Parts: sequence; C-alpha cells; structure tokens
Amino acid sequence: MRDCYCTVNLDQEEVFRTKIVEKSLCPFYGEDFYCEIPRSFRHLSFYIFDRDVFRRDSIIGKVAIQKEDLQKYHNRDTWFQLQHVDADSEVQGKVHLELRLSEVITDTGVVCHKLATRVIECQGLPIVNGQCDPYATVTLAGPFRSEARKTKVKKKTNNPQFDEVFYFEVTRPCSYSKKSHFDFEEEDVDKLEVRVDLWNASNLKFGDEFLGELRIPLMVLRQSSSHEAWYFLQPRDTGSKSLKPDDLGSLRLNVVYTEDHVFSSDYYSPLRDLLLRSADVEPVSASAAHILGEVCREKQEAAIPLVRLLLHCGRVVPFISAIANAEVKRTQDPNTIFRGNSLTSKCIDETMKLAGMHYLHVTLKPTIEEICQSHKSCEIDPVKLKDGENLENNMENLRQYVDRIFHVITKSGVSCPTVMCDIFFSLREAAAKRFQGDLDVRYTAVSSFIFLRFFAPAILSPNLFQLTPHHTDPQTSRTLTLISKTIQTLGSLSKSKSASFKESYMATFYDFFNEQKYADAVKNFLDLISSSGRRDPKSIEQPILLKEGFMIKRAQGRKRFGMKNFKKRWFRLTNHEFTYQKSKGDQPLCSIPIENILAVEKLEEESFKMKNMFQVIQPERALYIQANNCVEAKDWIDILTKVSQCNQMRLTVYHPSAYLNGHWLCCRASSDTAAGCSPCTGGLPANIQLDIDGDRETERIYSLFSAYMAKLEEMQGARGARAGCRAALGRSSREHPIGDKSFQSYIRQQSEVSTHSI
Repeated sequence: MRDCYCTVNLDQEEVFRTKIVEKSLCPFYGEDFYCEIPRSFRHLSFYIFDRDVFRRDSIIGKVAIQKEDLQKYHNRDTWFQLQHVDADSEVQGKVHLELRLSEVITDTGVVCHKLATRVIECQGLPIVNGQCDPYATVTLAGPFRSEARKTKVKKKTNNPQFDEVFYFEVTRPCSYSKKSHFDFEEEDVDKLEVRVDLWNASNLKFGDEFLGELRIPLMVLRQSSSHEAWYFLQPRDTGSKSLKPDDLGSLRLNVVYTEDHVFSSDYYSPLRDLLLRSADVEPVSASAAHILGEVCREKQEAAIPLVRLLLHCGRVVPFISAIANAEVKRTQDPNTIFRGNSLTSKCIDETMKLAGMHYLHVTLKPTIEEICQSHKSCEIDPVKLKDGENLENNMENLRQYVDRIFHVITKSGVSCPTVMCDIFFSLREAAAKRFQGDLDVRYTAVSSFIFLRFFAPAILSPNLFQLTPHHTDPQTSRTLTLISKTIQTLGSLSKSKSASFKESYMATFYDFFNEQKYADAVKNFLDLISSSGRRDPKSIEQPILLKEGFMIKRAQGRKRFGMKNFKKRWFRLTNHEFTYQKSKGDQPLCSIPIENILAVEKLEEESFKMKNMFQVIQPERALYIQANNCVEAKDWIDILTKVSQCNQMRLTVYHPSAYLNGHWLCCRASSDTAAGCSPCTGGLPANIQLDIDGDRETERIYSLFSAYMAKLEEMQGARGARAGCRAALGRSSREHPIGDKSFQSYIRQQSEVSTHSI
C-alpha cells in the first residue's frame, strides 16, 4: 500500500498539490484546481508521488499533455497511462546554437578546416530543487573521436546567456591538398555530429544533474558553411527499453483549458453598448443580456460572462434589479420566491462568488479550520452512533458549533460587500412591493440567497470555496452537513421549522434553536445587509484578512550597516496593513499600512538571479519578495495592487530592477531616489467591479451569440432586440470573422491579448 499525492505542474514548475491519500493503491482525490496561466508553457504535467517520511518522496509516474493537445481532452473524464520518470527524461527548455565551418591555413601553408560552435543562450530550463546553475558541454563526436569542451557555470538562472565559442578541428591537414575552395570527405560528414549537453551544477555528492541534450549532424552544413537555429532539448538516448505503461497504473483527469483571443476595445463597442443598455430596456426580457440567457443551453453559461462584464462596467446592480423585478412579478407564491434556477438566481450566485469570496473567508474560515482539526464527534442519528459514543455529548458538540457559526454570520453584516448589499436591497424592495400582505417575504427574498446559496453551501463543501485546501474526512464532512442543514433552516425563517426536516433526529435537535433570539438575530442581520447607502468599507474597525502565507523577502536596509540577506517569513495582508513575521502567530517584525503602498510590480529576474520575485514600493524603499511559484506570485501582486489602487500617492513610474552597488540595474541611475524609468502597469483596481477584463468577457459573449445564432433567429416576439444584436454582431463578423481560418492569421498580424486558463 502507498501514501500517494498528485501535483499539477506547468512544465516542471509545481503550482498545485493534492491531499495525501494514505494506504491505497487506488487513491481518489476529487479535487478541483483553477488558475490563470501567467506564462507560456509546453506541457501540463501531473506527477504521482509516494510519500516517504524518512527520505525524499519517490515519483511513481507522470502524465504530460502537450499544450496543443489539451483541446482533445477538453472537459471530459479521461484515463491516462502513467509514464516512467527518471532524471534523463525530465527535460524542458531550448538552446540557441550557431555552427560555422571555415578554412584555416597553418604555418606550414597546409589548409585544414575547423568548426566553430557558438553556444549563445538557453531559455526555459527546469528549476531543480529550487535552483538552477546551468552549464553546457559541447562535444564533436564520431566513430573514432570525441572532443569535449565546457562553458562557464551561470548561477541562479534558468535562462543563461553563455555566448561562448568552441573550435574543433574537423579535418586533419594530411587529408587535404591545397585547394582554393572548401571541400571535405563525404564519409566524415555522415559520421560526425555536434552534441550539446546541459547540466545543473550541484554541490551535492550525487553529482551534477542532467537537463537535456541535442545532437546535430554536420550534414546541416552541406549547403552552407554556417547554420544558426533554436533547438528544443531532448531526453538522453540511453538505448534502454522503457517500462510498459500499464506497469505504473493510470490517472483519471478532467482538464478544462480555454484560450481567449481578445481584440482591442473598439471591436467590441457595438455589442458592449447593447449589453450595457439591457437594464434600461422595457420590457427587460427584450434586452440583449436577457436574450442571451434565453438562448444558452444552461443559464450559468450566460450568467458568468454577463456578470463579469456588468461588474466591470458598474452596471450589474441595475440589470439584476430589472430581471429580479420581472421574476417577482411572475411569482404567484411568496414561499417559492427565487427558488428556481433562473437567470436572476444564476447572476446573483455569480456576483456573490466574485464579490463575496473574501467576506466568506473572513467570516467562516477560522471556525471551519477548527472543526476540521478538532475531530469532535457530532453524530446525532441514533442509528449511526459508534460504540462508546454518547448521543447527548454529540448533540452538545454540534450545538456549540452551530452557535458559533450562527454568531459569526449574524455579526458579519458590516463586512458584507457593498455590491451584494445593493442587490439585496433591490430584492427586498421588489418582494415587499409584490407581496404586501406577507411581512416575512422581505426577509426570505434575501435569505434565499445569503443563507441558502452562499453560507450553507460553503459550510457543506468548504473545499469548493477555498475554505479548506482539500476534501474533508468522512467524520468532519458529516459534522459540516449537519451544521449546514441547521444554519440553512435558521436563516430561512420558515413558520414550521421542525416540520421542514425529513429526519426526526434533526427536528429534535432543532428544538435547541426555537428561541426568539435566533429569529431576531437573523432579521437584524438581513436588515443590515439589505439596507441601501451603506458606509465605506474602510470604516470597518476589525481588519479583514485577505491573504497569508510563507514567502522569502530581502532585508530592506533600514539599518545603515545591516546585512541585506534573504529570509523566509510569514506574510499577512489585511485591508488595513501588510505585515510579515518569523512564523504564523508571532508578533509582526514589520508593518506596512496599505496607504503606504505606492506600487506593486514584478522584479526582473536578473536583479538577484531569482525567479517569481516582485516588489512592494513604499515612500522610502522597496520590499523585494520571492513567491513560491508563478501562480502564487501573480496572486500576491493582484491582491496587493487591488487593495492599494486608490492610494492618493500611487506611482506612475517605477524601476523594474533593483538598486544594487550604487545604481539602478535598469537605467543605471546612481541616486537611490531617482524617479522610475518604466511606466507602472495598470494592475487591478481596488473595486471588485473593475477587477475584470471587460473585452475578454465581451469576446466570450460574442462567441455564445455566434454559437446559438440559429436559435436566436428562431425566437419570436423579440424582433427589435434581435435586430440590434445581429447588427452589432454583424459589424464584428465583417471585421474579424471568428471561426474562420483567417482568424488565426488576423490575430498574428494585429496586437492582441491572449489569456490562458486551466
């Protein structure tokens, strides 16, 4: 039996790791991982490891899918055979090489021919054990000869610039008579080759690590005396037979990979303007946005890009208010309000997911983590009780957990994002106006979202909301299920709560919460989050934790003679400050108020020969930080930029490299206070409504309209809106026919933004 885990890698850079499934030869993970891809890559790789407590974890096998093959497996379960992994087969990167043959006349007047091999540079070499100190060996090899040369070692880079030339004698002087033109024996050309091997210099006793090789026969110089090209590194050809694929087992994956080719904004203006006017169209069912929801096979398909575009443009609240009003007018029974999977409910779900994730984390995460760690028994079904368990003790454990979660939820109203509050206000008003005789409908209209579709699902499946890193164990999962059921019923304010439970033991347990104080707390909470014109979130007294984790930082040089070394620290970001400390829970060693963050930008790798670095620029100095991988670095840059975007003193220019040895590496300016030499990137605005690429979402909506054009043409009763949609789409189609073969050639000619996500 094995204790296995799986990693997700871009080429060989790990970006995600699953939980460890212990003592199993058929582990089931069931984990979802989503990321925007911040760089180019050749393979999406998955490695299966066997954990070893005392030694290095061993690799069982891997699955590597080429980027161009990802579309074959898009959004379908596929079993992949695990492939054998060894050091010689783990290669990536490419080498820029130049070969040149030339005549050389010796001192005795004899002509011989020499080969000049120039190793110019490499790109994308793998990082082995957190570092890459590469060098190359160049060998001219034939049946009876092998001459080798070696470059210098380039420290701390996986994109080394070698630019070294090595000379080899191809023919001996005695083999040639004096000739005015170059010539050489055919048999020599067929048998000689240049071999370039890349190595990672290691201080370990096991020796240097092989990074890949390439072999170039001298026949490439038949037509010309010089040859220059990029070559992908290849595995070492050992001549040994590989293991049978089925010897290692197989891995089941579902990969969803999308590439959005996004044009400049003016191409999308007609369609975007039409969509943004949707809230003002009477009736709203004739609007472009509502029609998209009608033609799409799944409401969710339309809701995701619609909400993101409307959030970006600040129009999500008017649109949701309009479609919610229309839905409420069609509802006959107040008990069924917003209970269907309509476009309204899907749009509100998506808005809560985007705008409310931090709110969800700060509210629930501490208690959920404690429940996962404590493993208290909370089973209250008499049939499922284990030997030695006491029903009353279990009920008390569960009651305490429900009380704590109920308390943190009902006290969190002041932290609820403004955009959610504005939507809840419109739901409350529409419901109260439609059902004036029902005093509770103003509450149930809001609770059907905030409790039923936001808090309850997050408690039930915390891993889907990033509240836990992995699926919970069966006992904890059962506890969370019971808590979720109770919280959902508490928030529903239904008149016969005990009768709403199918299980008698749940009805018995709910008697603990049949006090008026619980109903009052729910109503107070719902009143607060559905009130209009709330105060600025910055006035919240309690700071909201946004992100935390270990990273490596360089000393800031606050002490005049202090060492500027690199140390691992626990970083913590709230809406008030950015701090770091030695370990989690320690007192902060440094605290940077959010208003003192003037810019957050990437740091060029050449500054410290370290990857995944970024800088947090303050009035007096910059803090240089290294993240664990490229995805983590992007996450930190995004969220730090977002919370500091509205700072009045934000910079417009910055230095992309560090200040070292008395000057800036980028512009060579000698003053450490010199103005930046590069414009700051736009980054992400502080408001979630702008934290979206509007053109990208419009492109997705355009693709949906194109895909469902036949159904759109069939619709009767919305002719005016349909004509408007087609007019806007028609212009885009004429200018760049998406789906046509000319599309790919067009995007190569025009400047475009390509964004990839897994």
